[in-house]
Amino acid sequence: MANPLHVELVAVEQKVWTGDATMLIARTTEGELGVLPGHAPLLGQLADPGRVRIQRDGAEDLAYTVNGGFLSVTDRGVTVLAESCEPAEAGADVH
Repeated sequence: MANPLHVELVAVEQKVWTGDATMLIARTTEGELGVLPGHAPLLGQLADPGRVRIQRDGAEDLAYTVNGGFLSVTDRGVTVLAESCEPAEAGADVH
């Protein structure tokens, strides 16, 4: 994978997932946000409840339901800091 996006998904009690992705999509209080490698730095508040989707090259996408928290994009990647986080049910759509 050329230019992967490094992603860390962390809940209050534990690190949920860390790895490389092609894209991260998260619902913030300002709307849905897609982050690709090279995205400009930003800090966003996650929607409560919301969903974080991690698209991976050559692997199944991951989806998590999050409650509260923030998303931080830096030149090193994306960190999602959620108050709570659990795998999303297949087909469920959280807004």
